Amino acid sequence: MNREQAYHLALDALAKMQWNTAIILEAKAAEAEKVRTWLLTHFTNDTHLDQKDRLSTSLQFHDQTVEVIDSLSKLCHGLNRNMKAILEPEGEGAGEMGAFFGGMNAGETEA
Repeated sequence: MNREQAYHLALDALAKMQWNTAIILEAKAAEAEKVRTWLLTHFTNDTHLDQKDRLSTSLQFHDQTVEVIDSLSKLCHGLNRNMKAILEPEGEGAGEMGAFFGGMNAGETEA
């Protein structure tokens, strides 16, 4: 396997990881919507008389969701750094990678 094939495999793996991360975020959004609906339906003045109790219970649900989204955001940031390292390697000009990606650098746009 030559270097271009290795880069291609690495980029393909990164793309698949980002796709799976997007699916996870989509599922978390659906779950958050279900939690919101459940909280609006089940949290009434009859079930929790104290406002502080209602607030702490709903914050427990949302803290878990925020933690997962924060972790996935960190994962995406790491994936982006890896992809940038592959697409714009330091010390390499438009040599091998330029030929691999059709002679276009990542920052150029077509006129």
